[in-house]
Amino acid sequence: MPIDAELQTGGCRCGRVRFAVTSAPLMTMACHCTGCQRMTASAFSLSALYPSDAFAVTLGETVIGGLHAGHRHHFCPHCLSWLYTKPDGMDDFVNVRATLFDDCRSFRPFIETYTSEKLPWVETPAVHSFEAFPPEDQLQALGEAFATHPTR
Repeated sequence: MPIDAELQTGGCRCGRVRFAVTSAPLMTMACHCTGCQRMTASAFSLSALYPSDAFAVTLGETVIGGLHAGHRHHFCPHCLSWLYTKPDGMDDFVNVRATLFDDCRSFRPFIETYTSEKLPWVETPAVHSFEAFPPEDQLQALGEAFATHPTR
C-alpha cells in the first residue's frame, strides 16, 4: 500500500495493539538522536507524522514508556513495541513508527533529524538533513515540499 493511501493499518509485534491512519502523512523522517537509537536498539527511528484526528488505536491500549517526561512515547504493554509518539507541545500531531504499518515497503524518510548524533556509517535517502530538529520557521515549507515530492 502506498504511503499516501487513504487508510493504513498497523500494529505491535504481538498484535495486541492495532492502529489506523486515515490520511496521507504530513512528513516522513529518520531521527538519529541517541534517545531514538536506544529506544529502537538501532541506528535511528523511522516515523511518519500525521494529524492527531487522522490516527486511532483500534485494538488494545498503550502504556507510556521512554523517559516518561516531555514527548509521550506509547508502547504495547505486552511486547513493548514502540508504536507512536505524541510530541511535547504538539497535541495536534502523532508521530507513528513507520515500520509498524502492515505494509511499510514504500516508506522513505524525507527528512533526517539529529544528524549531530548520527552514527558515522549511517546513510539514508532523506532529501533534507538537520543537525537537530528543523527550525520551526521551516516546518511549513518542508511540509509543502514533502506533499509534492515525487518519491513520496
